[in-house]
Amino acid sequence: MATTPVFPVGAFHTESGVTYLHTAGEGLPPRVHHSRGFERYVMDKSQGAQGRARIGAEVEKVRGLAAKLWSVQPDDVGFVCSVAEGISILLESIDWREGDNVVLDPREFPSVAAPFALKTQRAKSGPVPEIRCADATGLAKAANTKTRLIAISHVSFLDGNRADLNYYRRVADSVGALLVVDYSQASGWCPINASIADFAFGVAYKWLLGATGTAIAYWNRSRQPNWQPVTSGWFSLTTGRVTSERPNWATGALETRNDGMCFTRGNPSHPSIYVLGETLTFLSQWDAAMVEAHVQSLTEALLEELERAGIAPSTPRPKERHGASVCIDTAHADAIVGELAKVGLYASGGLGRIRFSFHGYNKLDDVKRLMEVFPAIYTKYHHGQKRESKI
Repeated sequence: MATTPVFPVGAFHTESGVTYLHTAGEGLPPRVHHSRGFERYVMDKSQGAQGRARIGAEVEKVRGLAAKLWSVQPDDVGFVCSVAEGISILLESIDWREGDNVVLDPREFPSVAAPFALKTQRAKSGPVPEIRCADATGLAKAANTKTRLIAISHVSFLDGNRADLNYYRRVADSVGALLVVDYSQASGWCPINASIADFAFGVAYKWLLGATGTAIAYWNRSRQPNWQPVTSGWFSLTTGRVTSERPNWATGALETRNDGMCFTRGNPSHPSIYVLGETLTFLSQWDAAMVEAHVQSLTEALLEELERAGIAPSTPRPKERHGASVCIDTAHADAIVGELAKVGLYASGGLGRIRFSFHGYNKLDDVKRLMEVFPAIYTKYHHGQKRESKI
């Protein structure tokens, strides 16, 4: 049982007396690592061409750290400013045909689903894909030979459900579809092998403990060797950047990078890249499987306590079916989260659910403190209602 944290709690920027259960929204920043990353960036930025070369070397170093974290090759890794940007680059690269469809989970995060949905609503010309919504139970029925892409979050932001990616891979392969995975709610607390996906993305500011402005992008070049983006910027071009020739914008052939950095159209967010390098180095001190075991001992403890209190979570009980968060559906989520914050318990609300999330800086006493306060606040808004939990 997780009676002590995995991480040294003193390393993090926290408020005195606060129990932090909000990592699914924002991970706690390790103070020294964030400060050191930004200071190194400022120093290199002020050193002219030599500093610029060091900035480039730092980007490459962090690519390597991200690749190691996701068990993939560094050349397959790039950076985008957000998952939404990466998904949009992928969306615009597909030559859509009449009758094509994409399959999304109905609970999917907007950064994954909205680019496709908005294209179907606003495209002025040309074919647009049909949006089919199906969870794992309906996936095989929803996907067919017209399915170009299946997108899924490894762990749901809405209810903490963990997708069986092996099953999603089998279904995608059976119909010849791309499998696209968002690791934002998983990367940093559990082992990941992103090579199961054709493309994958994940933000840096949650369990990776980094900052906004950078997300990891992954292109599985062994699965999709002929893929190319159809938009670019100076950074993702080889013409005029890697080569010395000046581009002829009217008639010259342009080439993009043939690696994961083709996703990085303009300068990557160098300050957040430096910070990410520091936090990935920090996290590398602990085996991801150990962090997973620690975190899920806390989710299991909370799920058990909620059951005793007669409060039904929307998160599946088996640990292999959920991530690092426990969620509870309620129309009063924001009000309850606000009351919890007043007594120093930081959680997430919105979209009709409360979410409590754990990382290596949490411990069993955090669950105990939550359960000393939460049941009474919850009952205040629900008058003793009891609902069936997911199993």
